[in-house]
Amino acid sequence: MYLPILQVNAEDLPPYAIVCGDPRRAEAIATKLTNAKELAFAREYRTFVGEYNGVKLAVVSHGVGSPGAAVCFEELIRGGVTTLIRVGTAGSYSADHPAGSLIVSTAAVRAEGLTKQLVPDGFPAVADSAIVDALYETAQESEGIVKKGITVTLDVFFNGVVEVPHKQFKAAGALAVEMEIAALYIVATLRGVRAGAILALDGYADSDLAADYDPHTDVVANAVEREIVTALGAIVKLAKA
Repeated sequence: MYLPILQVNAEDLPPYAIVCGDPRRAEAIATKLTNAKELAFAREYRTFVGEYNGVKLAVVSHGVGSPGAAVCFEELIRGGVTTLIRVGTAGSYSADHPAGSLIVSTAAVRAEGLTKQLVPDGFPAVADSAIVDALYETAQESEGIVKKGITVTLDVFFNGVVEVPHKQFKAAGALAVEMEIAALYIVATLRGVRAGAILALDGYADSDLAADYDPHTDVVANAVEREIVTALGAIVKLAKA
């Protein structure tokens, strides 16, 4: 089967995949694989395959925002991928979790528009528990803050005239906010596969904590490196479980 949007052949895809927003991050992850090969680079979707500690996996970029990312997830699943882990960045809701911390997303608040066209209001966007456990356990093997809990998925990045209820999300216990996880979890649930996500915090979403946004710091780069290694290690654990 040919996947026309990713522009890859299904038979070239293994059952495990790491997905990320940035095509350059996909390339960086692929450098950690043995026998790495780039299959395609179409629009924001850049696809690599290779092996990590004997486990075959794909690394695919999905761009920014739920609609385009969902297209990537759908085609990967149609191509035979059954385990998807998102690595990305997010804004923190807590001073206890500053930039450089890692968050394993157990579930996502559906504060975006895409999933409203896929499932009814109130339907939960939940991670696979085995993936959550593998990510959290692996992340704890390296130094640095790691927490697990609920994250928020939004469409908006820059504020407009409608106030985003960040304070309410924070008060309810959400840990961080990003732009794609709810889509990943809903698509995975609908298609009968498993999905999870780990995030490197690159700043604060809470306006009371917010400072000048700069995701290009050594602290954030180290956290991104840590989450990549965590996701790769988690896939090995899942494959050998």
